[in-house]
Amino acid sequence: MLGCLAAVAVAGYMVYLDGAVRAQFEGTRWTLPAKVYASPLEIYTGLDLSRSEITSRLDRQGYRSSSSLSRAGTYRSSGGRLDIHTRPFSFWDGDQAARQIRLGFDNTGVSSLGAIDDKGDIALIRLDPLMIGSIYPKQGEDRILVKLGDVPPMLPAGLITVEDRDFMNHWGVSPKSIMRAAWANMRAGGVVQGGSTITQQLVKNFYLNNQQTLVRKAKEALMAILLDAHYSKPEILEAYLNEVYLGQDGGRAIHGFGLASYFYFQKPLEELQPQEIALLVAMVKGPSYYSPRRHPERAKRRRDLVLDMFHSAGFLEEESWREAKKAGLGVTTRSVRSTSQYPAFIDLVRRQLLGQYKDADLTEEGLRVFTTLDPTVQAATEARVSKGLDQVEAARGIERDSLQASAVVTSVEGGRILALVGGRDAGFAGFNRALDARRPIGSLMKPVVYLTALADPSKYNVITPLDDSALSVKLANGDTWRPQNYSKRTHGNAVPLHYALTHSYNLATSRLALDVGIPNVIETLKSLGYNGDPLSVPSLALGAVDMAPLQVAQVYNTLAAGGYYTPLLAIRDVTTRDGEPLSRYPLKIKRAVDEAPVYLTNWVMQRVARFGTGASMYNTLPDSLNVAGKTGTTDDLRDSWFAGFSANRLAVVWVGRDDNKPAQLTGATGALQVWSRIMADLEPRGIMNVPPEGVVEIPLRMRFDPERGGDSYNSSRDCSRTAQVPFVRGEVPDGLSSCDSDIMQENRYRRRQPPEQREEDDGNWLQKLFG
Repeated sequence: MLGCLAAVAVAGYMVYLDGAVRAQFEGTRWTLPAKVYASPLEIYTGLDLSRSEITSRLDRQGYRSSSSLSRAGTYRSSGGRLDIHTRPFSFWDGDQAARQIRLGFDNTGVSSLGAIDDKGDIALIRLDPLMIGSIYPKQGEDRILVKLGDVPPMLPAGLITVEDRDFMNHWGVSPKSIMRAAWANMRAGGVVQGGSTITQQLVKNFYLNNQQTLVRKAKEALMAILLDAHYSKPEILEAYLNEVYLGQDGGRAIHGFGLASYFYFQKPLEELQPQEIALLVAMVKGPSYYSPRRHPERAKRRRDLVLDMFHSAGFLEEESWREAKKAGLGVTTRSVRSTSQYPAFIDLVRRQLLGQYKDADLTEEGLRVFTTLDPTVQAATEARVSKGLDQVEAARGIERDSLQASAVVTSVEGGRILALVGGRDAGFAGFNRALDARRPIGSLMKPVVYLTALADPSKYNVITPLDDSALSVKLANGDTWRPQNYSKRTHGNAVPLHYALTHSYNLATSRLALDVGIPNVIETLKSLGYNGDPLSVPSLALGAVDMAPLQVAQVYNTLAAGGYYTPLLAIRDVTTRDGEPLSRYPLKIKRAVDEAPVYLTNWVMQRVARFGTGASMYNTLPDSLNVAGKTGTTDDLRDSWFAGFSANRLAVVWVGRDDNKPAQLTGATGALQVWSRIMADLEPRGIMNVPPEGVVEIPLRMRFDPERGGDSYNSSRDCSRTAQVPFVRGEVPDGLSSCDSDIMQENRYRRRQPPEQREEDDGNWLQKLFG
């Protein structure tokens, strides 16, 4: 009777296990995190990239140099040409097949693009984009699904050879392997060999836990038998390829050979060489113990043993075997703390996606997210932030590693976010200062004040005299606000408007803001793209508003785009895992501010860069490059800012301390030094200064008048030193006439001064230059 009851109980348990095995294996086997891709490189005739710059991009994406282009993901460079066998890829707008192309170059970039295969002519081709990360739950798993028929045949053959030689013959468990392992362990006096089949390993990973108990082992064996009974060997092997654990990336568990190939070698599985396949197979035994980044010598010994097993099994020939054993591990270098290659940028992508998708959609459905990130710009920005802080600390005698920084780089046209750095250690997925460090912006606010004034051309133009005398304002709470210039000096009541902004005079700016009205300044700020609600107080004129660098970038990108507002975006398209389009992120542009006052404001900000508080940038940038920008410094030198742009690139840099203690840096001595080096790496195009229809430019002689304390303008026939001064058409002041010459002497005297002396000068340099 008891025997019958036991048999019934066992049968019932087997039925239960059978249902559990089939339910999960036939359903959705894995939750798939969204995959995030960088912007693809588009190659065409006229592209202003050199051969070395393109090969550098290819290397970053795991392409390898080869004398033969027989396989996708290879290139060869010789005789001034570059031949590439591109990878196939499913983009948001359709599939692109692999192609063999040839590029020619001249001193301006790509001079020719042609096909060297038989698939027809080609005018433009996109490289497969770099996968830059995943969006997965905290402490979650990540994987890239592969099909058995698409992987290199050496991989499944090698797995069977190393992990389970009887895989094709046993029925889920292998008594022979169990006995062999038991005998080896008994002789060794400990566990030196396992008897689990590939099917049992899959069951353990897929259904069970790692507890080493007899009950669990028995359950594992029963489930392995059931799995083998219901499904074919190829189905089981394919599931194993996608499930096996192969490493850890911070909070992300690396599962499956598809993702492991990218994680360790930065290329797809089908492009792996024998030694690379052998390394991944070797790591199955212990991904942590045989980690090629942490224990390279141990990993190489294990890999070479696996290569020997491949060779003995007959699917790795003698010559290939010897070459593979000579090869290094070949793994890419990356921070073991990083949860993606660009954690700060991925953080921004996730935030922008959450407005349209649920968190579960992003972490379980395998969405493919195509972004605007430019890997070359990102790499340059990261390097300049890290190295730049070291240089600033050394030059200013600041405690090493005490400063932090963040940076944002955008494309002026279209508002695409090309790079985003959240801290000094860009690979660390911690506090994202580019998005979350809201600090007072200081003098970065001043162009908004001047733009508000210049929007009223009947009252203000770029040479309108401003009052830079002492000021006190009674506040609503009874306190008195008394701003001061950085130099603690005043400059009289006839400082030209452009000169006051160029040299960042606080008093003149404060009086101007009060005259135009603080509420109007706030309205202008919001028109430029700021979505906060700043206090309507006089100190707003001097930057008493907290912003994150990305918010500053939004405001200044509208200025750089001539007054056209477009939301800064990190995402360009989203598709399903199968490539079906889900969302497009079209370019949204609207006229936010009239182009005439924006043009005048940007003209003055070019003088900030050329002659004012930003002039030290030309110690790094070429004199011929015309850019615009503004320094920002906050009380007690706590925050150092610089926001500036060329015709095609905008960058914002913040430097300070996380504890909000004084950084002892002005905008010029801190952030500007980092910004200049970032901009130098971006191949910026200079601003051309083509006046819009509502603006006229008059060449005016600029001469220092000691009695007036500023610039004066006249129509003297001595036109050797003039500037093209813009005015709103119909609002040119009386008594001004043009000169024949429009040559403006470069201000080399001020550029030789130290930045802190240049921060707010009293104007004596003009006397030296023009006197």
